[in-house]
Amino acid sequence: MIRLEPPLRFASEADARELADLVNFAGEGLPLYIWEGLAKDGQDPWEVGRARQTERVREGQIVVVDFGDGAVASLTGYPIGSEPKPIGDDFPALFRPLQELENKALESWYVNVLACYPEYRGQGLGSRLLNLAEQIARDGELRRMSVIVANNNAGARRLYERHGYEEVAALPCVKEGWETYTEHWVLLTKPLSLVDHC
Repeated sequence: MIRLEPPLRFASEADARELADLVNFAGEGLPLYIWEGLAKDGQDPWEVGRARQTERVREGQIVVVDFGDGAVASLTGYPIGSEPKPIGDDFPALFRPLQELENKALESWYVNVLACYPEYRGQGLGSRLLNLAEQIARDGELRRMSVIVANNNAGARRLYERHGYEEVAALPCVKEGWETYTEHWVLLTKPLSLVDHC
């Protein structure tokens, strides 16, 4: 089991508000668009987002950076199994290209969200969380990392490429009313040795 040293810690339910913010930053507004579709009559979409983040916290999927005043950056990820997820006719079109790409990254540790408040960027927090993600992957005896980025998110792509990730596939983005400049989703992967050379 990975031990976390401050300022890293596992997220708690009290972080739900910041986590929803961070997820929406990382997803360039797509999460809020999804939460708006899930919100019941009169329900605040952000409430939906916070509830969904709380579920992930309970599953132990989220690590945050906290310098004492709450979460300022977060990492959410999970291992992808050895079998592709079926994509039936009823699979939501918006998510289809994302799932198709994820299905090309079997037996990897998938970086689902890596996010940082804008005022904390440039401090190496993304690199620190990515290094932790690799430790978690090695701990689970996985031999590669994976992430999906928007083609127009140059900053994220630079970060991953600096860490040894390379493009292996891309698919057109399905927008369905989501206002975005994203044209393609890009799958990046990185092979891992099981020995940590750091």
